[in-house]
Amino acid sequence: MPVPWSIRLVRTLFLTVAVLIGATIALGFQQPAWLGIVCGLIAGGFFVLVDSLLAQFSFREFSFSVFGLLVGMFCAFLITKIGLFDLPWFRNLDVSTDSIRSIVEICLYSIFGFLGMSLALRSDRDQFSFIIPYVRFRRDASEGEPMLLDSNVIIDGRIPKVFATGFLSGRFVIPRFVLDELQRLADSREPLKSARGKRGLDCVQAMREAHGIELTIHEDPLHENQPVDTRLVTLARELNARLLTNDVNLGKVASVRSVTVLNFNDLARALQPEVATGDEFDLSLVKPGKDKHQAVGYLPDGAMIVVNHASQFLGETVPIVVSGTLQTSAGRLIFAELRSADTSVER
Repeated sequence: MPVPWSIRLVRTLFLTVAVLIGATIALGFQQPAWLGIVCGLIAGGFFVLVDSLLAQFSFREFSFSVFGLLVGMFCAFLITKIGLFDLPWFRNLDVSTDSIRSIVEICLYSIFGFLGMSLALRSDRDQFSFIIPYVRFRRDASEGEPMLLDSNVIIDGRIPKVFATGFLSGRFVIPRFVLDELQRLADSREPLKSARGKRGLDCVQAMREAHGIELTIHEDPLHENQPVDTRLVTLARELNARLLTNDVNLGKVASVRSVTVLNFNDLARALQPEVATGDEFDLSLVKPGKDKHQAVGYLPDGAMIVVNHASQFLGETVPIVVSGTLQTSAGRLIFAELRSADTSVER
């Protein structure tokens, strides 16, 4: 991933300061200036290398690790104050008690510091309230995270309607390059692309005018040479945002990079009603079945229902009772019988 120019500038300034400090120290000890310059350059280059290795380590994770380190070292401090070194075993050692004490303290601080950092990095902010009961961090739940929008989900057009139901919350963020992509589609000479682009722009306008929707356009001058999908995932990580998209492949890449992905198609599949044996409902019969006495209808999710002894009711809506289901390579196949008055009374 290309390094932003601001990071390159900071690294250059740091190396310059390191070289100047090295030369100043060398002259102060009456050593050649070039020796201090080389030492300063090596030391500065080492820390620049460490910074590049920590490129994926966010400031939030750094603050978590520092907090865990402090907790671990505090626990180690308490252990060293319980009279551990006053035990007869320590007093009867042939070596110096101070040396053993120093070694044990270093080991305790190292072990508990490591364990504290590991536990803190695996915890969320709400769990810190158990340690600091009167200080509560800002909730790190999905409702507080911004939601980054992809072009295909904007063109989909369902965002305002889903938001009105209350299932979506938070601040919506549209990157400038996604808005530019919609404009290019709208200006296309191909009617299909132009219609998709215009529908996306209309959806953005509807979101802007809708009551309660907080919509911002994010200017992202960085990473301009990267593909759109890569820029979306990178921006989602930088903003600590959820990614709302209907692109399955983009969702997989984002999930691999630890970005929370929301997909309307996954939501629709999760909301599909489960049909079990014995369920009763009305079904519209639209075509004849494989056998002469059968008729076929469809559920809203596209599942086919074969109704026995219903061929005479084609084009009508009839009450049915599910008699069985079968999962095939082509999808779910459901068998049903006509619901008679006697069957309804028995149930």
